[in-house]
Amino acid sequence: MTKTQSTPETLELSSDRQINELLNDVVGRLKEYAESQTKHINQLAKIGVALSSTVKLDNLLEMIVDQARSFTRSDGGTLYLVSDDEQSLNFTIVQNETLKTRMGGATGEPINWPPVPLTIDGKPNNFNVCAYAANSGEIVNIPDVYEAEGFNFEGTRKFDAGTGYRSKSMLVIPMRDHEGEIIGVLQLINARDPSTRETLPFAPEFLELTASLASQAAVAITNARLIRDLQNLFESFIKTIATAIDEKSPYTGGHISRVANLTMEIADRINQAEEGPYADTHFTEDELTELRLAAWLHDTGKITTPEYVVDKRTKLETIFDRKELVRLRFELAIVNSRLKTVELGAALPHSTGDDVELKRLISETEQRCQKLLDDARFVLNCNTTQEFVPDEVIERLKGIAGSSIETSEGQEQLLSDDELQNLEIRKGNLTTEERKIIEDHVVVTKKMLGQLPFPKKMRNVPFIAGAHHEKLNGKGYPDGLTADQIPLQVRIMTLADIFEALTAKDRPYKPAKNMSEVLKILGFMVKDGELDGDLVQFFTDQKMHIEYAHQHLDPSQLDIE
Repeated sequence: MTKTQSTPETLELSSDRQINELLNDVVGRLKEYAESQTKHINQLAKIGVALSSTVKLDNLLEMIVDQARSFTRSDGGTLYLVSDDEQSLNFTIVQNETLKTRMGGATGEPINWPPVPLTIDGKPNNFNVCAYAANSGEIVNIPDVYEAEGFNFEGTRKFDAGTGYRSKSMLVIPMRDHEGEIIGVLQLINARDPSTRETLPFAPEFLELTASLASQAAVAITNARLIRDLQNLFESFIKTIATAIDEKSPYTGGHISRVANLTMEIADRINQAEEGPYADTHFTEDELTELRLAAWLHDTGKITTPEYVVDKRTKLETIFDRKELVRLRFELAIVNSRLKTVELGAALPHSTGDDVELKRLISETEQRCQKLLDDARFVLNCNTTQEFVPDEVIERLKGIAGSSIETSEGQEQLLSDDELQNLEIRKGNLTTEERKIIEDHVVVTKKMLGQLPFPKKMRNVPFIAGAHHEKLNGKGYPDGLTADQIPLQVRIMTLADIFEALTAKDRPYKPAKNMSEVLKILGFMVKDGELDGDLVQFFTDQKMHIEYAHQHLDPSQLDIE
């Protein structure tokens, strides 16, 4: 057998082959790494888009932990947010796939764990890994928490002992917003091999990408908070305006809030209906927000309505109740009549015995005074609100107004033209002009709200708020809309507004009505085509009138069950 000898050419070929194999291996690994990084970057970009499109804070917080766990293949994740006083980290989201745990956010499952203090005795709390990350701004990557030094993991060990879980690898990332402020900490537990499900340390290549994800999440949280806070500020401002309008009148305080709350209660019940005419009706969250704002703003125009019209208790009342002026005129007429009798009596020739002429004068005077007293009582009785004033009352008032008295200014009518006009009101206590002033509050509401740049999702607020006095039969105001022009949201608010007004016990111009009477009136309004019959029936079937009575009315008003 002949032994093969290596030549220089053979050695050179072998060396080239090894170099090529090595290069191919390096290129392959680089390609695999590049593809992996590209995949991660693309995934991170998609996550960023998802985060930026979610504005509901609870949903956003859950999404952040979900996406971070998916991105790093983590078994568990916890999101902490810095407290408002910047003294602690609050548990906000807790998730663990193995333990089937989901708490916080939109889950409705509360987290009752105590917050993590950022300082202890005035010094940074660097013993807790999450507090350290928040204080220092550094990422912490721990392969095995049971072997880590420098941090206190007693709480983690206690958790594991109580649940049978084994916390091992941990990645803790501070979350910086667009201004570089740390607003929270993202903690990920137990990275896992996708094939074997074995717990692994968090790979170094995940650190920068996960930090980028945390930064995107922090900006998204800040934006969501800003949107939420602006919306809360807007709604709080609206409620402040409504409160100010209610406070203008000592008799209608709370009207707007009661109408708004009742409106939303009806809408919520409709959303829950599984049978009947509203089984297929569902208001979206945006539609509910729109309706709620409209309900709080429905009487905005009353800011321009004079108080003496809103608070008018009697027919003669304007800035003050003129009944005292009317009474004084009648009393002056009586005094004048008696003084004139005295003057005439003094002018009679003196005679002895019965003075027939003087007695006649006195008798006529007393009859005249008695008539004035009767007329005064009649007029003052007409000053109160009545359901309906008949023709004979109007004629007598006109006759009384035709009488006059003598004052230092000359002859003056017992009743002025304006007083007579008010006393002649057939129903209620408002003149046509005053009722127009009251009704104009809706016009002003529409005008005021129409000048506000409501966002697209709330563009119907001015219409809904300004249409709550419309009637299905076209006899409402201000636009005389008909049934096909009045959406369900307006019908709901109209019912709430009318029901509140009928049951109110604080109106000076009418007594509080019992519930049986209120339901009769609502029934008549349905029969006359003013209100939605299905809606009124749904309202009573749901016993909302009974619930409202228990909350807001005197027990004596609830005369039905």
